[in-house]
Amino acid sequence: MTRVTPAAVRPAPCPSKRYPPPTDLSRYAWLSIGAALATIALKGTAAWVTGSVGLLSDAAESVVNLVAAVVALVVLRISIRPADEDHQFGHSKAEYFSAVTEGVMIFVAATFIIVSAVDRMITPVMPEQLGIGLVVSVIASLVNGAVAWVLYRVGRQAHSTTLVADAKHLATDVITSAAVLVGVGLVVVFDSPVLDAVVALGAGLNIMWTGYRLIHESVAGLMDAAPDAELLARVESVLEQHRSPGVIDFHAVRVREAGNRRFMDLHVLVPGAWNVKEGHDFTESLIDDLVAADPDLRVSAHLEPIEDPKSYEDVADV
Repeated sequence: MTRVTPAAVRPAPCPSKRYPPPTDLSRYAWLSIGAALATIALKGTAAWVTGSVGLLSDAAESVVNLVAAVVALVVLRISIRPADEDHQFGHSKAEYFSAVTEGVMIFVAATFIIVSAVDRMITPVMPEQLGIGLVVSVIASLVNGAVAWVLYRVGRQAHSTTLVADAKHLATDVITSAAVLVGVGLVVVFDSPVLDAVVALGAGLNIMWTGYRLIHESVAGLMDAAPDAELLARVESVLEQHRSPGVIDFHAVRVREAGNRRFMDLHVLVPGAWNVKEGHDFTESLIDDLVAADPDLRVSAHLEPIEDPKSYEDVADV
């Protein structure tokens, strides 16, 4: 008969010391919001002073940046909430919804830019006071470029899909601004207002491609895509250190990406002669080493006797 430990003497649950709490990255969303407000003011002024459709399209994308940054702020706060009864694996996948939203917002901006560009190609209007507009637009681009660099660097280090998406969004804004500046420069050189609209059209199509890529990557994350090869190599290196041919092995190893977290399942094969404590101690040591290799990894291990044929029957099912 299986002995059941009375509830009264079971150890009380305590906060995990193995898994550190997720880092609150919402302050970087505030940085993105500040950059969006600044660039809206700068680019809006440049578009109003010059009447350039290229600069107007650039300002429109900054409005989209603001909406996306606010969404990112909300999602970043949600994603670090601890697991609860309704979300027992945590809330880290919320980051993918932010990235999808950013992708959709980019599509909205691109559509506005393309429509405005086509309209100006049909009815060309010569921009005015281009010198002032160029200076203001360059300042706005420098602001966006600096913030995009910070967000991308932090997002990659923290494995934050939201920050990386926001960084890419701002980077497309910088690319658009550069294209617009080229277009406005061509207008001055060739005295042709159509060139302003042509460059704006090209920028709009480029932004739309970026939006598609963001949505595609986010949907892949929602489908439990595997992490990058570098992380998988680190995990395999830890397993290799613990392997002992014919004595200790691992199979059914799976790792999936979930926003700022990764989840790993594996079967640990040990000698059947080991007692429960020996198997438990080995598995705990293994998990500690895996988490040391990637602090954002959450590991679930299933212990099996290595010499039992039944231990291998479930390999093909995972």
